[in-house]
Parts: sequence; structure tokens; C-alpha cells
Amino acid sequence: MKTARTVRIDEYGGPEKMRVATVELPLPAVGEVQLRQTAIGFNFIDVYQRRGIYPLPLPTGLGHEAAGIVESVGPGVDQFHPGDRVAYMNAGVGAYADYRNVPADRLVAIPAGVSDEQAAALLFKGITAQYLLKKTHAVKSGEIILVHAAAGGVGQILCQWAKGLGAFVIGTAGSEEKCAIAREAGCDIAINYSEGNWPAAVLEASGGKKADVVYDSVGKDTFLKSLDCTAPFGLVVLYGAASGPAPAIEPDLLNKKGCLFLTRPSVFPHNSDPAVFRANAADLFDAISSGLVSAHIGARFTLDTVGAAHTAAESRATQGAILIIP
Repeated sequence: MKTARTVRIDEYGGPEKMRVATVELPLPAVGEVQLRQTAIGFNFIDVYQRRGIYPLPLPTGLGHEAAGIVESVGPGVDQFHPGDRVAYMNAGVGAYADYRNVPADRLVAIPAGVSDEQAAALLFKGITAQYLLKKTHAVKSGEIILVHAAAGGVGQILCQWAKGLGAFVIGTAGSEEKCAIAREAGCDIAINYSEGNWPAAVLEASGGKKADVVYDSVGKDTFLKSLDCTAPFGLVVLYGAASGPAPAIEPDLLNKKGCLFLTRPSVFPHNSDPAVFRANAADLFDAISSGLVSAHIGARFTLDTVGAAHTAAESRATQGAILIIP
């Protein structure tokens, strides 16, 4: 048995609902690995789950990704050994902890060219960008893509990686400051969608050409106008709802807008198979090692100050990735 510190919530609500609990962590079971976690990634889904917008059975832990060092392995685990550097996502909530038992099939080895902090900051977001750019639509050189929330965590990675693939990248963001961040992330053009007729600005930026693909994580505030920015036979990828759920539409609207394709994908089904997940992660780690994708760590917090991490994220007081260092 090992004593572990882990963040728990007993009821939904504000950041003050999170508490650090001390628990007895058993030896890893069959197929499990025990980790000493070195860096924990923050994602906004953590806020949604804490609030109860995406409800979880209570009491519950929080957090979906982390990096760490293998302390011990359970029976049947032969691909990892004590001392290995590993990372995970989608291993069930509970990443906010200093030690944790994790199914081995949810782990990926961290290569030498990637730090623990990079892995924790980029795995969830980067794997999302990976399937969007490689699986949902294989972005090709010369294509025009439109990325909403281009200054956000996934948005910046999408812009960096798409630019590296040779696309012409138009990004949107909610302020001039965020547009500057989007340009630094690789956008050829960044447009403030809180001002004026932003679809017209998109067309002007592209010389009158609509986007081959629109990546929309904003939802309610952008979705219908995203259809107006998509080229005939183009694809609208609705992968989030930061402003609320996208409005329901009649299928015939896609015909009227130019025989468009519409999809609502999710990162988890794309990475449910362990072998596929590891191949996708290897693709991401290659992009990180080569410098194609990078993460700016905007703030670091501890388990004891995790409430401040959530407050900072909700108030948009930080730029870049947030990490929790146990």
C-alpha cells in the first residue's frame, strides 16, 4: 500500500468544492501500472465536470491526462517497467493526484525528445488535433482551412500542425490579443469574430475563396456562419461547444449551402483501441520532437492550489497550457 494525495469533489459547484484527500493506494492489479505523477494536464472539460455540466457519479476525482514515472507494474504487464517515463489520457477521471494506478493499455511511452511537461500539456489536446487533421479530414498542402478559437489550446496546435502540412490557415479568436496569439501559432490570417461581419472578413482574407474545412469548437455562436464560410462540397467539423450547443438544422440546409458535409467527432472513439492510440501518440510526439508542434506553459499550480488553477482558467487570466505539478 502507498499513501496518495488526490483531488476529490463531493458535490458540484465552484472551485472551492475541490479538496485534497489522502487515500491508501493498493498495489497495481492485473493489467495496471502504478505511477508517480510528475505533471498533470488541465483541460476545460475538468471545469465542466466539476460544475456538473458533464455530470459524473459523486464523489469523484477530476482530470484526464498526466505524465509520470512507472513505480511498479501489476501481473500481466510486460511492456512497461519501473523507471519508464509514460503519459496517458482517457484512463478514467482522477488524474489530479501524486500517485495513481492506471490501466497499462492507456499508457504511452514518452520518447527522449519530449519532456514530461510537454507530454502532460499536449497529449489530450494534441491527440485531438491529430485525429482532426489526419483522420476526420486529411489536410493537404494548398487547402484553405478555417480554425475557430485559434488561440485556444487545441486551436493553436491545429494551426501549427496544419501550417506544417502546407495549408493556408485562417483563424478566428475573440479579441485582438488572442488574434496575435493565433498568428504566432501559424495562422496566415487571424480575424476577431467579436467584431463586425467576420464571415466577410474570412472571404476577404482568402481572396474570395471559402474554406475546404472549417474546424468549429465554439458551437452556438459560430456554427451557422461556419456553413457560410465553407466551400461547396466542403466539410464542417463541429468538435466542441464552448459557447453552447450548436443549433439544430434541417439536413436540406447543407444542400442549400453547397452540398456540404457535416461531422461531430470525438477524441475518445478515435483512440479507443490501444494500438491506434499509441500510433496516434507517436505521430504527435514526432511532431513535438521536430518542433512542428509546441506548447507554451502559461501557468503551473500544485494539488493544494488546484482551485486557483480552475479560477484562472474560468476567468481567462492565463495564456497557454495550465499544468498541475503534484
